Amino acid sequence: MKEITGGITAAKGFQAASAAAGIKYQNRTDMAMIYSEVPCNAAGTFTTNIVKAAPVKWDMEIVKNAPYAQAVIVNSGIANACTGEEGYGYCRETAKEAAKVLGIPEHAVLVGSTGVIGMQIPIDRICAGISMLAEKKSGTLESGTEAAKAIMTTDTVKKEVAVQIELGGKTVTIGGMCKGSGMIHPNMCTMLGYVTTDAAISKEMLQKALSTDVCDTYNMVSVDGDTSTNDTVLLLANGLAGNPEITEDGEDYQTFLAALNFVNTTLARKIAGDGEGATALFTVKVIGAESKEQAVTLSKSVVTSSLTKAAIYGHDANWGRILCAMGYSGAQFDPEKVDLTFESAAGSQKIIENGVAVDYSEEVATKILSEEEVIVIADVKMGNASATAWGCDLTYDYVKINADYRS
Repeated sequence: MKEITGGITAAKGFQAASAAAGIKYQNRTDMAMIYSEVPCNAAGTFTTNIVKAAPVKWDMEIVKNAPYAQAVIVNSGIANACTGEEGYGYCRETAKEAAKVLGIPEHAVLVGSTGVIGMQIPIDRICAGISMLAEKKSGTLESGTEAAKAIMTTDTVKKEVAVQIELGGKTVTIGGMCKGSGMIHPNMCTMLGYVTTDAAISKEMLQKALSTDVCDTYNMVSVDGDTSTNDTVLLLANGLAGNPEITEDGEDYQTFLAALNFVNTTLARKIAGDGEGATALFTVKVIGAESKEQAVTLSKSVVTSSLTKAAIYGHDANWGRILCAMGYSGAQFDPEKVDLTFESAAGSQKIIENGVAVDYSEEVATKILSEEEVIVIADVKMGNASATAWGCDLTYDYVKINADYRS
């Protein structure tokens, strides 16, 4: 596997575009298009929030029942959530307009929205934006990058990645982009993720790969504990790499799954590190667990603890907050056997051993906790299972950003 430059347009046959439609933001792009030159098998995972945005409902239907997909239209600024039948109708109108200008069926158009909940999208601007996108669409890496920028809301950086692998003697590319900074606590954040590949793989195996992988990637991210109404990850495969089609589990499927995991893990980490107001990526690794479920529960409890996140912001080795978060997680373990270690680019230091503080240097600990990525390793000494969760520190700016988000 080789990481390459690019994102959503890195794979053969995929094009992208961005446009400034004036949906909510001024003086920036706020719409993006992903387009495949040929029909794609499509897979998707979506928010478990009972309050689902109209685009989520639309995409769930398309992924489940449509024979193929060929385009995705995304807007930022307005989420089209809690908008009733009118909002769902706008998804249909979006698909209808895209189908008209691209010459594809309505059922081949997926949609996505992110932004303020409760506002109706200006469908006239959306339709005008679609025409602009269709005219500008291109397979260049730059067009993919610009599309990644167009779907940002409170994100501070664009998020994209691409890799290449060999399947059946053919070079296969997987590329992706995502957005997400706040309202991030996925269960499948506001996060949107789009991954494209030129691999030949059946719809069933494509869905299996995505559903399997989100558990260890996007679902292990939390910025603020709020599961969005709009969480969507879509995976499109157009088969243009020409590899023998993957129709069952085997060596090629496992190679594809490993590459997909790299793409999704990279995007998930980018979301966590760009959490609203964040100054540090906060990684929590639980090792020595009795089961994967136990490790997941413990790691997510620590990474979502507001007190722990605040301590990370303050570069304070307040390890009691970590042990406390593990204790209320619901997972059973012996606190008198736990070891905790802090790691970063500045070094590594064990803080507690068998549930009791060791003679560590606060000065060294503070230096370790002052890096851009801070890692906590918790060994519960019960077995061989492990899990990793990603979050960020909790800063004053998080409150500032969310106190006037609608303004």
